[in-house]
Amino acid sequence: MTSEKLYPVNGVELCAQTFGDPADPAVLLIHGASASMLWWETGLCTRLAERGRYVIRYDQRDTGRSTSYPPGRPGYSMRDLAADAVGLLDALGIDRAHVVGQSMSGGTVLVLGVDHPSRVASLTFVSTTTGDKDLPPPSSSLPRFEPPDFADPAAVEEYVVRAIEAELLGYFDEAPTRDLVRRDIARARDFEASLTNHYAMEFDGPVNGWFADVTMPVLVVHGELDPIFPLAHGEALRDAVPDGRLVVLPAAGHGLPAALWDMFVDAVAEHTASR
Repeated sequence: MTSEKLYPVNGVELCAQTFGDPADPAVLLIHGASASMLWWETGLCTRLAERGRYVIRYDQRDTGRSTSYPPGRPGYSMRDLAADAVGLLDALGIDRAHVVGQSMSGGTVLVLGVDHPSRVASLTFVSTTTGDKDLPPPSSSLPRFEPPDFADPAAVEEYVVRAIEAELLGYFDEAPTRDLVRRDIARARDFEASLTNHYAMEFDGPVNGWFADVTMPVLVVHGELDPIFPLAHGEALRDAVPDGRLVVLPAAGHGLPAALWDMFVDAVAEHTASR
């Protein structure tokens, strides 16, 4: 594991960290809305690197140590976030990477696969959706949380912890989650922007096509009981791409609980082998 480093990319700074041997196939991890690279937890990244992969995690704009914008006024769109991923690969001297996107970043991954195919060896979509209007809505059991008072760090911490609890369902483990949230808040340039701006940006899609136009191998990983994007979203995504493969995480919600890391790493290691 290398130390975190800030890279100048597309006029902004992106903080990234790598695991493993740079000579191994690169796997670029892109987390979802509001999530810094810390949510690709060190133990997960280490396990994947031990399978012979060069793992890269990074803070997207408005998360962690990367460039931040005023809350409610993001200066970018989803295509810009995809261009950032390409720029980071350039900064790291990587021609092609296996790209893994979680939740909101399924959209970023789609842009990468369709508009930047020469830079992508394979795609993995985790806990995400095609966005089709006829797919099931979020679970009615999801609690509604009022935004916290950002001047009250304890209230912000509690808000995030409870939101994660609602997403992970029975796999939620409070002590390590609370520790991660505290570290994330302490590390962020502006945590209010982190919780706000990804939802306020323009969700523009790829220029050169849609899911059916993806040409590289696709893996879909989805929680069986995902309350935000019910399993039908993962099934629709598998069916929307050529030769997609779906791995269902048993009894899992929205995300990758530590108890299922080995299952996830096995699936990604197989998917990224010999490509």
